[in-house]
Amino acid sequence: MAFMRKNSLQLLAKKLKLRQGLALFLLPCVLLLSACEQQVNTASLQRIIDRGYVTVGTLYGNTSYYLGAEGPAGFEYELAKQYAQFLGVELKMKPSYNLNELFLQLDNGSVDFLAAGLTVTEERRAQYRFAPSYDQVSQKLVFKQGKVRPRKLADLTGKLTVVADSSHEESLAKLKLTNPGLAWSSTAELDSEELLLQVLADEIDYTIVDSNTLAISRRYYPEVSIGFSLGEAQSLAWVLSKQGDDSIFASLIEFFGQVHHNGVLLALNDKYYGHIEEFNYVDTRMFIKAVENKLPKYQALFEKYGQDMDWRLLAAISYQESHWDPHARSYTGVRGMMMLTLPTAKQMGIKSRLDAEQSIRGGAKYFKQLIERMPARVPDPDRLWFALASYNIGLGHLNDARNITKQQGGDPDRWVDVKERLPLLKQKKYYKKTRYGYARGDEPVNYVENIRRYYDTLTWMDDQAKQRAISNAQTSKSIANEAE
Repeated sequence: MAFMRKNSLQLLAKKLKLRQGLALFLLPCVLLLSACEQQVNTASLQRIIDRGYVTVGTLYGNTSYYLGAEGPAGFEYELAKQYAQFLGVELKMKPSYNLNELFLQLDNGSVDFLAAGLTVTEERRAQYRFAPSYDQVSQKLVFKQGKVRPRKLADLTGKLTVVADSSHEESLAKLKLTNPGLAWSSTAELDSEELLLQVLADEIDYTIVDSNTLAISRRYYPEVSIGFSLGEAQSLAWVLSKQGDDSIFASLIEFFGQVHHNGVLLALNDKYYGHIEEFNYVDTRMFIKAVENKLPKYQALFEKYGQDMDWRLLAAISYQESHWDPHARSYTGVRGMMMLTLPTAKQMGIKSRLDAEQSIRGGAKYFKQLIERMPARVPDPDRLWFALASYNIGLGHLNDARNITKQQGGDPDRWVDVKERLPLLKQKKYYKKTRYGYARGDEPVNYVENIRRYYDTLTWMDDQAKQRAISNAQTSKSIANEAE
């Protein structure tokens, strides 16, 4: 199949290239030589296939591209990787630190196209070509929690700073036509997340950020509050140069049609954004305080028994279950740090559910067994989300929901499809046809999404702590060397 796809893509590229060649043949020789020289730097599908890799420009950031513990990550990176696989070539990402540098790479032919969470604007459309849209975002004016909330532009009384050359700056320029008193400053040195930190540090009063970036950032910075939205939602799309031929654009139309149809795009959206649609300020603040004050007492135990998984995920499960209270109990009879039932505790060899170490050991062992019981065809990270749902509602009810998903034409191996059907287990017309009957199917959905949010926040805080430790160690070493 890959070989056939590659041949068809090559044929498409050759046909489009042939049309250009006929036009070029009619030019004088001098112009023909110049055009041929330019062709070296002109992006085309045939050039990508011949060299065996596609070069994609992007921005460093938590929604586009970053280097995680297991290598490159980010929504745009994963989507671009899917495109490279679609073509049967390797992926080379070229990240930039600011928008000016990013677009310069596209202008000079250093990259084939841009995948950086870029919004489609009139100004950009006049200069560039856009692939099919894959999402929508809205622009949010934000301020620090506790200060007076601005509800419209006329309420702005302090310093507003935005990213230079961004769609936010374009929006402000348009709004200034009808709001002549509107003023702001722009910076190419800071990105949206860094500007959020300046808001929290009282260095600026306001900034503007896209809704998807804000949703991720508020897990770490819950003090950031929304004032109001600027205009209507805008489409996100990959950006191509108008100087290239039509072949890459044609392949992107086919690619996005495919990932829309086969659920890949939906699953990717769920992975990065599906669990952060709702923001709870109080809950987020409570969790961050618990990480700082309660987790240190039990972290060594989570690390000890979470060796076969990410210990931070095990800790997130425990927080969702008991808020790290070894004596927690519920009306259903589950108890302890991992809120185990008595039968489950006995199966895991646990004598006392109120002993923190025993409970964590038993919970880790049980969760690992649930992961192993997931069918091999279920991909990561869906295996984890299914195992979490089973931890909450039981494997039988989960499989009932997976069967309903399959019957309704969804993918029973993807969490994004199954979580839509789990709540149906509360409806008689569905659960009377299942093996395990009635279940409060909305609970495991909330359960999994909460744990994913806790896990993301804890991972970020843990990474920050490690970076501080490395920085402090380097500083101490430098001071020691100077003393010698």
